[in-house]
Amino acid sequence: MLKEFKTLLPYIKRYWLRYALGLLCLVTVDAAQLLLPQYLRRAVDTVAAGGGRQAVLGIGAAMVATAALVALGRFMWRYFIHGASRRIETHLRDRLFGTLMVLPMTFFGKNAVGDLMARATNDMQAIRMATGMAFVSFVDGVFMSMAILVVMFAQSPATTGWTIIPLPLVTVLIIFFGKLVGARFKRVQEIYSDVSSVAQETLQGIRVVKSFVKEKHFAGRFSEANDRYRDASMKLVKVFGFFFPLITFLGGLSTLVLIAVGGTAVLENRMSPGLLAAMLAYLEMLLWPMLGAGFTVNMIQRGAASLKRVNAILDHDQEPRFADGAAPKPDAVPAGDVEFRDLTIRYADDARPALDSVSIRVPRGAILGILGRVGSGKSTLLKTLARIVEPPRDSVLVGGTDVGSFDLERLRSALGFVPQDSFLFSDSIRNNVLFANPDLPKERFLEVVKASALDRDLEAFPKGWDTVVGERGLTLSGGQKQRVAIARALAADPEILVLDDALSAVDTETEERILGAVLAARAGRTTLIVSNRVSTLKRASLVAVLDGGRLIQLGSPAELASEDGFYAEIAAMQALSATTAGAGQE
Repeated sequence: MLKEFKTLLPYIKRYWLRYALGLLCLVTVDAAQLLLPQYLRRAVDTVAAGGGRQAVLGIGAAMVATAALVALGRFMWRYFIHGASRRIETHLRDRLFGTLMVLPMTFFGKNAVGDLMARATNDMQAIRMATGMAFVSFVDGVFMSMAILVVMFAQSPATTGWTIIPLPLVTVLIIFFGKLVGARFKRVQEIYSDVSSVAQETLQGIRVVKSFVKEKHFAGRFSEANDRYRDASMKLVKVFGFFFPLITFLGGLSTLVLIAVGGTAVLENRMSPGLLAAMLAYLEMLLWPMLGAGFTVNMIQRGAASLKRVNAILDHDQEPRFADGAAPKPDAVPAGDVEFRDLTIRYADDARPALDSVSIRVPRGAILGILGRVGSGKSTLLKTLARIVEPPRDSVLVGGTDVGSFDLERLRSALGFVPQDSFLFSDSIRNNVLFANPDLPKERFLEVVKASALDRDLEAFPKGWDTVVGERGLTLSGGQKQRVAIARALAADPEILVLDDALSAVDTETEERILGAVLAARAGRTTLIVSNRVSTLKRASLVAVLDGGRLIQLGSPAELASEDGFYAEIAAMQALSATTAGAGQE
């Protein structure tokens, strides 16, 4: 359990002075609290002996001064210790998010966004408590328990010995309690991740949910997950509901023993009334360290469970800056011919290859069109170029250099990707376009929005280019989102432009305009276009046809149209569809 906390050691070392000052203030507070029962003893004995008011007032003034010191010390230890735990939480959350930014895409394919959000929020709170309040409870438990027992044994050994008989049971309960809490809290956190995932997925796809009138279905899914979270939380609460009252009960038994034994001693004049009052106060103070031990175990168990979930991300293999076995060439510039050389990709060892021995060479400045059925490997082929999917050594090259030898940031900066499902940020249209190049001159901005045919919709945007789109571009149509994404890619002015079916949501007339403008502006640079429209692929220098992960045709559009094959079949079908549509309009 404690091995998980090694992640926090660098941060604890950074804030050791805050912890040291907080510990000093905490011990000062505990020491001052030990004086209060002694003042009470003196006051009771003074009254019992018929002492004057002046003596009692003097004792009361000393108690007030001590209480003021306790209040000030409590503020100071909270400032130092809780301040340090808050800072550690901030650093760890920054590190977690920074790690998420450099993890491979396969990681996000296996982990739900809602679960990752839960680790960055709920788990972080548990870790903060483990580095803050758990430390306080531990120090209080050790220092106060030992100090109180020493004082009580020093003042009345026999009475104290009888009084603490029920207390060893507390140690047994704490050990048993800690095991229950760790397992149950981990389960609570896991189910909380499920609740978060259901909520995130539903809200993210709210347009689809509403269009299929599935609001009740998803409300039911959330309710089921929420009920599981409630049930798991209640199992954890039941442990607390049993443990703390039992500790209080044992403390009450100790009080009963003290009253019986100590009261008898007072009646027999073997103990002063003031000492009995002081020991009652000490015993009440001893109850908090016992409860504090339970709190410490609880918070340490919760923190360890949460840290284990966070460490699973922090310790995950990051996206390699250079591919395994590739000779690093950090100064190399990704430019030149693009070549896929006998490329084979498997997503699982026992699965059919997503790509099987694909070889294509695209001269610099050429346009490669890619055609294929759904699942034929088109997107996988493009992802290997940017190492979103890591290709084998010497199977994907740019300018004769393996992509794994390029600096990863430099490689991806040379590529402009426009996927079919375009993601936009909840920001203005202008900022979405400038995302790839914030320093883009105004003249160039106008050029890229014109090339993407986005300028024709300007009047439809309430605040022009400063119109804020909804989350993921919810307020824009599919075609508008694709055109914003194309403008964003053009703003980066990439060496290699990749359009992964990026014009599927626009009409053929708009497509012709966009392709004409884009390809004219990119003369001399390479473009890869995935499309199922033959009208789009006719602009390509070379067309590759994929089927089942294999390259089944490769040639110019004219060559493929003149020979039997998938390309000619698609061309004939689309020509017939266009003819039929034209006849219908007549």
